[in-house]
Order: sequence, then C-alpha cells, then structure tokens
Amino acid sequence: MNYIFDYIMIPMQLIIIFFTIYYFILAFFGFWRRKKYNLFAPEKSFAVIVAAHNEEQVIVQLLENLFVLNYPREFYDIFVVADNCNDRTAQLARNAGAIVYERFNSEQRGKGYAIEWIFAKLFRLKRQYDAVVVFDADNLVHPNFLQHMNNHLCNGEQVIQGYLDAKNPHDTWISGTFAMSFWLSNHITNSAKYNIGLSSVLGGTGMCISTAILRKFGWGATCLAEDAEFTMKVLLEGIPTTWAHDAIVYDEKPLTFMQSWNQRKRWAQGLFDVAGRYIPKLLVEGIKRRDVRILDGVLQLLQPHFLILSTTFVLLNYLYYIAPFYTNILFKIIPVEVWTMIAIGQYAFPIIVLIKIRASWKSWYYLILYPLFIYSWIPITVVGFLHRNDREWSHTAHTRSMSYKDVLITQNNEFSKEEFLTKQAVK
Repeated sequence: MNYIFDYIMIPMQLIIIFFTIYYFILAFFGFWRRKKYNLFAPEKSFAVIVAAHNEEQVIVQLLENLFVLNYPREFYDIFVVADNCNDRTAQLARNAGAIVYERFNSEQRGKGYAIEWIFAKLFRLKRQYDAVVVFDADNLVHPNFLQHMNNHLCNGEQVIQGYLDAKNPHDTWISGTFAMSFWLSNHITNSAKYNIGLSSVLGGTGMCISTAILRKFGWGATCLAEDAEFTMKVLLEGIPTTWAHDAIVYDEKPLTFMQSWNQRKRWAQGLFDVAGRYIPKLLVEGIKRRDVRILDGVLQLLQPHFLILSTTFVLLNYLYYIAPFYTNILFKIIPVEVWTMIAIGQYAFPIIVLIKIRASWKSWYYLILYPLFIYSWIPITVVGFLHRNDREWSHTAHTRSMSYKDVLITQNNEFSKEEFLTKQAVK
C-alpha cells in the first residue's frame, strides 16, 4: 500500500539505514591498532600553546607537567595566551616559567580568536618551530606526548589529534559518563578512521599542527567549534587529520549536568554553523576529487542532523503503530537479525572499550547511567540547532586542581610509580 507521506518517510528511512550501518561497521575497525609507525629520535621543535581564560586554579599544575615532559627541553617552548583574564592566570603562568602573552578583546571572544592571535605572534618570532601543539589550561599531559607527535610528524603527518582521556572520570556520574563518551569516540571513531585511512577530527586540545600548514592556509577557525572548522578547512585541501593513539591528554570533564549541558550546547551550535558553511564545499570537492576522505567529512558534519532526523522518525513511528501512514521499509531492506545485532552492539561497544582500557569499577557503575547521558544529547542538539547562528562564546569554569603525578601514575600503565618519579627527578 502506498501512502502520500512515503515521499518523505522512505528517504528518511534510507538515510537512517545508511548512517546506522556505516557507523556500525566503522566501529569494528577501531578495535585493532594500525601497524606501528616508525620511531624517530627527537627532531621536531614545538611551540606548546596553552589557551587560558581565568584559569588560576588549574594553570600551574599543567605547566609543572609540561616542563618535565620526556622530550629535550631545547626542542620546545611553552606559551600561555591569557585571553581576557581578570584573575591571576597570567602572573601564575609567568611565575611557573611560561612565556605569557595577554590578550584583551571584548568583541572577538573565544578560543578560536585567541589561537589565531597567538599564532600571528609566533610567526613573527626569531625562533621558528616545526609544529604547534595546543592544550587547554585544565589539561594534564602524558610524559611522552611530544615524542609521539614527533614520530607522527617525521612520518609525514601534518595535522594530528592526540588521545583525549579524562583527568577526573570518577568525580561525579556526569564526569564519568562524559569521559566514557570520549573513550568511545577515541576507539570506535577516531582510531577506526585512522586505521582505514579516513580523516579523524581535531578535538580542541591535544592537537598538533605543522607550522607549514598554518603558514600556507592560516588558522581562520574562530567559530564555537574551531577544532571542527579547521579540520574541515584543511580537509578541503586534501589534508586529513590523523590520530596519535599514544599521545594522551587528560582533560577535565564537567562535574554537573548544567556544566555539561552548556558545554555540549556550545559544541552543537558550532557544529551546525560549520556544517552550514562547509558541507556544500566538501560535497562538491569530494565528488570532483573522488576522495572518500572528504565525503566522510560530510557525514561527520551531518551527525547532529542525523540525531534530530532519527529522533523525529522514532516519534513518528509511535504514531505509525496507532494509524499507519507510511510504508515501513526498514525490515524489508535490512533483516531483523541485523537490526538485532546492531541493537546489541550499542551496548557491547562500551563494554569492549571499558575492557580494553582496563576501566575502574566506578566506570562500570557509570555505564548504567551512560544511556541517560547519550539521550540528553537529543534536547541539547535541538537547542543547538535553534541557536546555530548565535556565536556568543561561553566559558566553562575549571576547578579540578590535580597534579600530573596523581593522574599519570594511576592511569598510565606504561610506568610504575617508582619509574615515573625517577624520570621526573632526572628532569
């Protein structure tokens, strides 16, 4: 039986089938590691940039961490851009030994503008660097971060994202489920894409970019999702973002639901903004070049749209069971057994990842609440879409002050406590 609504509902179902199958299959490629890249002696020089806005509670701990990385000190300098700060961030950073630039601009507010501003300063310095590495002030960093980035750069990679871990995954159920979402993204999205030659996506922190790329194309990413914007900007030029699984950065996750809501809403707004400006360009360029990496970038930017579309379909499906008004093709194209396997996979993937990272018992407890965190993305994405043209930047306060020793000793399996402290003492 044909229905007039089939002209809308059948394309909607075809889109849902495609996205679901595509990302379900993609996830499996994240459960193995790509062949190890070549290892190199320290060769590349780095400008390590810390973007900070009123971060006096966390900035010193990060700088202490950065000054004792397992990489020759003469190969990297640490810069802090104190952006529109009205606290002691700049002074504390100077006292800790960083090179500090203070920026005050009430019109161009946000991390993207601050990064663009500091890049311009760097390029005018007498000393020039092979690459920049960007961290947020609330981060802590694996001791071998720069060494791993050196390896990737020496292997010819130019835009690289490090592994985004959490420094406080056990504080609250919000920080715990937030951390879980990043662990899943690390394994079943970014690592998976890297394994099969697709482009990963920059995550805003723990990202490494060749200065040759920045000089050639500029930064120019100043929206609320500056990381996604720059990812797509260089992808248009055929430059993928690669993945450094062993270059780990520990990010502070929000402690409360409202902090989480505001941060994710800002991301959603930024992603819709980037999607509106880049999807047409990526589509045309991807087809013209026949480059599947660029076309995959289109799918990446369409994910928030897909969430709204699939949620709408689920709601309409309830009406379908009361009074059928469209032709259901989901089970005609894909057997019910496949849909069952996909449904099981949604629960199996988090379990597999938690096993792989040897998660603590608290993370397993938070797994029970993880669906609540995931479903909260629905209203957040809708609100983000409605406010997609609002570019007012909002700051997420960071208050979780932790030493790098506290985090790295407990979460890094490569080092015993004694070995790690010995390495730092030598520094």
